[in-house]
Amino acid sequence: MKTINFIGKGRAQNRWCCLRAILLGTLMVVTLPGCAAVGPDYVPVEPEAPAKWHAELQGGLTAEQLNPQTLAHWWTTLHDPQLSSLEKRAVEGNLDLKEARARIREARALRGISKANLFPTVDAVGSITDHRNSENSGPGTGQRRSESNGTGTDRAGSKSAPGLENKLYSAGFDASWELDVFGGVRRSVEAAEANLQAAQEDLHDVLVSLLAEVALNYVEVRAFQARLAVTEANTKTQQESYDLNKSRYQAGLIDELAVQESLRILEASRSQIPALETGLEAAKNRLAVLLGEQPGTLHRELAAKRPIPVLPPTVVVGIPADTLRHRPDIRRAERLVAARTAEIGVATADLYPRFRLFGTIGLESISSDDFFEYGSRTWTFGPAVSWNVFDAGAIRQNIKVHTARQEQALIQYEATVLRAQEEIENVLVAYAKEQHRRESLVRAATAAKRAALLAQDQYQAGLVDFNNVLDAQRSLLILQDQLAQSDAAVTANLVRLYKALGGGWKSLKPSADKSTEFVKDSMAP
Repeated sequence: MKTINFIGKGRAQNRWCCLRAILLGTLMVVTLPGCAAVGPDYVPVEPEAPAKWHAELQGGLTAEQLNPQTLAHWWTTLHDPQLSSLEKRAVEGNLDLKEARARIREARALRGISKANLFPTVDAVGSITDHRNSENSGPGTGQRRSESNGTGTDRAGSKSAPGLENKLYSAGFDASWELDVFGGVRRSVEAAEANLQAAQEDLHDVLVSLLAEVALNYVEVRAFQARLAVTEANTKTQQESYDLNKSRYQAGLIDELAVQESLRILEASRSQIPALETGLEAAKNRLAVLLGEQPGTLHRELAAKRPIPVLPPTVVVGIPADTLRHRPDIRRAERLVAARTAEIGVATADLYPRFRLFGTIGLESISSDDFFEYGSRTWTFGPAVSWNVFDAGAIRQNIKVHTARQEQALIQYEATVLRAQEEIENVLVAYAKEQHRRESLVRAATAAKRAALLAQDQYQAGLVDFNNVLDAQRSLLILQDQLAQSDAAVTANLVRLYKALGGGWKSLKPSADKSTEFVKDSMAP
């Protein structure tokens, strides 16, 4: 790095030098705004989206225009006040969301650091220096050295006789300002701004996932409760069958085989209860952790059995272009492309010279008695130019590094768009097909319940053997359990659909004292 300094000192013979330095510095400042920043300018990218969804919209799905308010507070379409309350508490207490907020504060501070480089820096300095010259040094070699002002110039510049001990009192201000002639600092601010916006979109993405996870775990809690109710109800019926067979066996009306068969199906049903209870406990604990609370804190609140939230009659999904543009993960990927583009300009600016204005003003004296007198004043002012004229190609290689990173960011953006399309298409199909499956299970479970009642009546009348009752009860339990799971799957697919559409992140609004806060009226059912 080669540096050229133009220095003016507070002495009469250097006034013309000072004047030229001032004029040169003023010229730099005046011409600075007209200088374009080096490096490529960012051209916003848009997600490539088809004109319509590939999946056929069924089961209440429609491609009408999305209502921003509905999408922002999608959980209210399920009309479950307890779910709405859990969503609000999750936004307030979830640790992942707090971490994302902290990353925003970090990015905002980094942007402030980048902006600070556009302005001058001023340092206050002060020192008291003791110095003794060697008695054996020749004339002129005992020069007293003071602290450098950053230009390699000795402030005092005086000589002392050999063998004498001296003190130097010094105080003042040093100022420096690097002129952003080629836009390297402006590009760094641009990159920091894009990184901040990416961090904000990352917060939105975390929020979208959080709101969906809370709803999915809440649905899972209600699903386990429904499955437990089905199993317990069937176990009660099977217990009655076992008691009846046991009584008939003791009366000599039937053989022991029917008793053992009824006991087998009864205990098989009972064996499913511990697994369902384990799943219910895990879902409750997971829900508590999502709210940022200790496991077990929601058990009492969720103890009462409530039905699985039902679907709204219609669900608007909009068109692909609007939906993809709304997703925070795609918006975040786009902002990272912008940041990587600006970083190419930061690296390119190293190819060009750097211009700096510097100056000092202060007091110096070898005696504390006259330190504050007019004659102790000292000042220095001048511009400096530095230019890395040889670095074996390191700067150009660094530009290639940042260019490759921009290409990677663009590829990641395109991959994010494709993954988003895949996710939405899959959940559109799953949402519609699960409703068809549920309709079949409803009819099958209704028939199985009727068949179980008929088999029980015919067995008691002696028209059929107990195997018919066993088969009917077994089929009824299986179908009712599958129906409970399908009820939960239909609602869970709706939650996944709203997540895939990017719903929920606009429920946050800017706040003066926080990075974000939950919209207060979003909890209305």
